[in-house]
Amino acid sequence: MLTHAQARALVQERLGVAAGGEGSLLVLETTTDRWLEAGRFARETLGCVYFSFLSAVDWKEQGLEVVARVENLDAGFAVFMKVKLGAGETRCPSLCPVWRGADWMERECYDMFGIRFEGHPDLRRILLPHDWEGHPLLKSYAVDTPHPPYR
Repeated sequence: MLTHAQARALVQERLGVAAGGEGSLLVLETTTDRWLEAGRFARETLGCVYFSFLSAVDWKEQGLEVVARVENLDAGFAVFMKVKLGAGETRCPSLCPVWRGADWMERECYDMFGIRFEGHPDLRRILLPHDWEGHPLLKSYAVDTPHPPYR
């Protein structure tokens, strides 16, 4: 069984990035062009078959950041993957080819933040009506935007 220390060493060796984090959590920061590769590595090499969650953060001037947590339940460690999209960038590769569980979470990120997950099998709104304008969790979204009541 793969240990946390071995997983950290493998990330450094195979992906060429240092993994941060403490205890049983590895933090892996990557770029959009290596996001899918990092996901495949986490699943196939590190044994992270459990897809816990995916979300995003709007850092305003610095742009959007997509975050995902995947876990190796047998070995008892998790990998927290992060990718910064940059100012004005809204495209990120989809993790659906690696974890089917990423499907609705990526749709939610698209709905709330406007992130377009390239390669997603069915990228459309999941929480808001299809004719909704804007993405409510963006810091640029006006909180006083009038909208019809939900019925």
